[in-house]
Parts: sequence; structure tokens; C-alpha cells
Amino acid sequence: MVAKRAETSAEEAGWGGSGAEHAEHEVDDVLDEQRLEEEIPGEASLEEKVLTLEAKLNESENQAKAHYDHLQRLQAEFDNYRKRTQKEKEETVKYAAERLIEALLPILDNFERAMTASQSHQDSAGFVQGMELILRQMQNVLTKEGLTAIEALGQPFDPNLHEAVLQVEAEEHPENTVVEELQKGYYLKEKVLRPSMVKVSR
Repeated sequence: MVAKRAETSAEEAGWGGSGAEHAEHEVDDVLDEQRLEEEIPGEASLEEKVLTLEAKLNESENQAKAHYDHLQRLQAEFDNYRKRTQKEKEETVKYAAERLIEALLPILDNFERAMTASQSHQDSAGFVQGMELILRQMQNVLTKEGLTAIEALGQPFDPNLHEAVLQVEAEEHPENTVVEELQKGYYLKEKVLRPSMVKVSR
């Protein structure tokens, strides 16, 4: 009722612009007083009102402290998570080749055994056979890691896959064709790890 009387008074006075805003502020103040009276009955003594307000203030302060403590815990948890993930990332980079090296260790053992055997035996054919076995073993390991050879010989020259070091006359091949592979190129999965070094016809 008080709010309506305040609004009616503002309309009757014909306030506009800042006057109307002033009337709105008065209405808000009246509503605040009404809410306060609802929380603290009018018949309560001044001391009771003060005690009630102090209790509400303490409650608000406790809630604010609880929220602040919760925020601090979240911040600490986030800092710990960031440090942990950073350490894990560093460990991953540091030991990225661990699995590959572990797979190559048996091949290294076989090389050492073959070299030891070659010093005490003069069986060149057996030595070559042992080297071929070790080569296939290494190729299998690297293939499992995603290493594949780039096809070059007889293929049209592709600067994305081949590195031309020489151009030669080769009437039996179309122009710009790879006629000799000087060094193999490789993919690592879909990425060109190393282009093939080739001779190209002209």
C-alpha cells in the first residue's frame, strides 16, 4: 500500500525524468523498510533489532569465509593439477623413445654376438646370413612403429617425396622419372620422415 501511495504521489505531482527516478528510489526505500520490518517485527526493542542484525551479519561473514576457503582449496587443487600435468609432459618428452629403444635392444645384442662370432670364425657366408637376419629383425621393429619405405624407382619425380641430386640421359625412361635410388626415403606413418635421394631422367 505504501508503495502504491508513493507511485500515485509521483504521478499526481507530474514528475518526469529525474523526478520520476527520485520517486522510484523512494519506492525502493519504502520496500526495503517493509522487508526489514517483516524480518524484525516493529514491536521488537532496539536491542533486539541490533542483535538480530548482528546475527545476520555474522551469518553473512561466515558464508563469505566459507566461500573464500572453498575458492582457496580449488586454487590449490588446480595448482597441483597443473604441476602434475607439467611433470608428466616433461617425463613423456624425456622418455618418448623408451619403447622403441627397448624393442631395439635384442637387435643390438644380436649385432654384438655376430661381431664376436666373426672374430673367432672365418665363416663369411654365415656372417652375411646373420647380418641379413638382424636386418630383417630391425625392419620388422621399425615397421611396427610406422616406418615404411617411399617407393621411388621408376616413379615420376615428386619433390615432396624425392630429392634429385643428379639428372641423367635415359632414353628408355620418360622425362622426369626416377631412374636410380641412391638412398631410401621413409614415411613415419603419414609423414615424410626423409625423402628419397634419387637420379632423375631428362
